[in-house]
This record gives sequence, structure tokens and C-alpha cells, in this order.
Amino acid sequence: MSVKALIADDHPLFRVALKQAISTLLDDDIKESASLTETLNMLQANSDIELVFLDLNMPGNDGLFGLSQIRLRHPDVLVVIVSGEEKLQIIQNAMNLGASGFIPKSSSLEDIADAIEKVLDGRQWLPEHLAERVKAELPSEESEFAKNLEQLTPQQFVVLKMMADGLLNKQIAYELGIKETTIKQHGSAILKKLNLNNRTQAGVLFKQLMNQS
Repeated sequence: MSVKALIADDHPLFRVALKQAISTLLDDDIKESASLTETLNMLQANSDIELVFLDLNMPGNDGLFGLSQIRLRHPDVLVVIVSGEEKLQIIQNAMNLGASGFIPKSSSLEDIADAIEKVLDGRQWLPEHLAERVKAELPSEESEFAKNLEQLTPQQFVVLKMMADGLLNKQIAYELGIKETTIKQHGSAILKKLNLNNRTQAGVLFKQLMNQS
């Protein structure tokens, strides 16, 4: 298949192993990145990348933050989570935030090939031993919150994350290099899009959805 892919993982040996595994299935020009910043820069510079294999524990990801940033900035790019962890809540949250699949790092080449085929065909993929368990719906409030997150701009998403981390408006403004009044405007817009009344509620739901533990 002539599909441009990106392997986003901070472990060089794993990148090499995965690249060798998928090189026979995809285009030979497979890009690599070792942090979220590198990943976003790579996607920005290579608009023809269609598929990202994303490691959740890569520097900058901070739980599912990396997945959310990629989905917000590049909604047409398919993202498959590749992880050594198989915690049900992580997988549920990742799929609810728009991941196209979840591939355990212990997966066979046959499973990886099956995952790629289904994901490129527009379907979601999970290993058989996890598929049935992940079918359970997230709590309705959390599910609706995840859906509403898609309405945020990338900068609003960053502001929400900093709000959830407990930063005040003036601190967020300083970190982002913009006016405090702009942060207040972002805050109001965020709450309106999320259909929430206050930033505390927004922060709690954000932490619950992003949490990997």
C-alpha cells in the first residue's frame, strides 16, 4: 500500500522494529519522531502523512494530550495507539477521543497487518482479547465531554489543560505570551463549547478523561 506513515515513539529500538514490521505493508518512506513536539512538527511539514503510530508514554504526551492535539490539528490523520499498557480505561478514553485503533507492543506481525488494513478501511481495530471489554460505553457525562472537546481550537485545548493543572489566567497568559483578557475570552468560549458552568468542573472532567492511571 502506498500510505505515508509516522512512528512516534521515544524508544529507538522499538521504532526500528516497528518500521521493519510495517515496511512490507506500507510505503517505504516511513517517518519517525521521538516526542510530541517532533510529531506535531513532522505532521505540519508533511501533509501527506495519513497514519500515525503513537506511543502514549512519549515525552510531551501527558496522558492522552498528544492524541487530542493530533486529532485537533490534523483531523484527517488516522492515529493508532501503540502501547505496552493494556488498561481498559486508557483504551476506552483513547477510542472515545478519536483513536482508530490500539495495538499492544506485544502484537504479532499478523495482528499489526490486520490492524492497518482495517484502520485504512475506515474501521476501528482492537485485539480480540480486548474488543469485547472495550465495547462498554463511557459514563454519559464523560462521553459527552469528550465529544465536545472536538469543538475546541488547538489553543483553547492548551488553555483548558493549563486550567485543569490549576494555573490562574495571568499565569496562563504569561506562559502563552498573550494578554490575560484573551485568556478570559478563551475561558468563556471553552465553557460554552463544553456546555459547562465553571472551570473547576471543566478541569475535573478533563483530568478524568486524560488520566492514564
